Amino acid sequence: MARSPLTLAASVTSALPRVEVTKVGILSEGTSGRYDSAVAELEDGRRVVVRVPVDDEADADLRAESRALASLTAGVRAVLPFGAPDVLGETRVDGRHTLVQTLLPGYRVDAAHVPAGPGIATALGTATAQVHDLPVTVIRDAGLPVQTSAQVRDEAERLLDRAEATGLLPFGLLRRWSTALASDALWRFETTVVLGGVDPASFVFEDDADGFPVVTGLLTWGSLSVGDPAVDLRWTASAPDARDDVLDTYAHASHRAPDPQLAERARLHAELEFARWLVHGHTTGAADVVDDAVALLRSLDESVRDQPAVTPGAVTADDAIAASARVPSGSAGPVDTSMHTDTYDADTLSTLIEQASTATGVVDPDATAPIELSAWTGLNATGEVPAAAESEDEEVGSDDPDAAARNALRRWTGTA
Repeated sequence: MARSPLTLAASVTSALPRVEVTKVGILSEGTSGRYDSAVAELEDGRRVVVRVPVDDEADADLRAESRALASLTAGVRAVLPFGAPDVLGETRVDGRHTLVQTLLPGYRVDAAHVPAGPGIATALGTATAQVHDLPVTVIRDAGLPVQTSAQVRDEAERLLDRAEATGLLPFGLLRRWSTALASDALWRFETTVVLGGVDPASFVFEDDADGFPVVTGLLTWGSLSVGDPAVDLRWTASAPDARDDVLDTYAHASHRAPDPQLAERARLHAELEFARWLVHGHTTGAADVVDDAVALLRSLDESVRDQPAVTPGAVTADDAIAASARVPSGSAGPVDTSMHTDTYDADTLSTLIEQASTATGVVDPDATAPIELSAWTGLNATGEVPAAAESEDEEVGSDDPDAAARNALRRWTGTA
């Protein structure tokens, strides 16, 4: 059962003993069930967010978030042109680690609503490049995970091996992904500071004096590490209209050497999230998860069946995997020195399955329906101006379909 606002207010005073809470309200986007969350107003006028995990997995994620935020020293924060939450206090509630941090005001946008052209897309590309340009020593000095490009490739190969061992991976995808993993050119890249698979909903925007959106904050830091920069751009697979603008802006904003295979690896990472979902279901013995993963994998296999396989030495950022289906990404979660092949984002994937069922007219939430990928990846976009999500304390109606989409991607961030 969700904790009451009064209980959450008490946890704030426990974490901040000399501070008085004058008002508290439920964080409206805390619909994923991973955290009991609230926005509290303090006597000095500050507004803070308190989060209490509901299970062990969420507890581990929150601890990772706290460690990552602690690694953002004053010097690091001064380099970034946007804010990150400050951890104001920590305590325990019912044995769970509880975090009180500053509230970053602004609005948020989900991946499907990122339009092409200057604006949200270019702001996201620039902000991502700015994170990736942080010195790697920030991660090493904080004792956070560090991977080489070879380790990233090895971990992807282990994930594919585990997916194949289930006996449920379509042969077409096995061949496709094996070819990509065998391409040495694809894996020649410079590892950078990464966020571990962020999404547009991880960023907070405000409009400048001219009404132009700028990134003013970044909420999701729990998987901060050194790894493949393409992981933080895999979400572009579900934003086909904005993809080129994001990647072009990212390339121009980055101070590092060009990465010609960045877009292709980003798409590969997005596709492999479904293999990760299959492995999780098989490992935990969750038959419904396995069925859902198999349905998604079959749909992906059908959609890329006529596309040319990735061939060593012949791949570019705009070919091969770039011609694959538009596959939404999941969350990698907290990382170790590997990519955690059992890590997945159940909320995101289950939401995608629900959206696919709705698109095909199937309303039974327990049924696994044939999936038309174009119906839920933005390929049928009408060109309307995208809806922008509000800040953390937005009240979202459950009967609003756009709100449901916004909340689905907010759950990906694990911030509520």
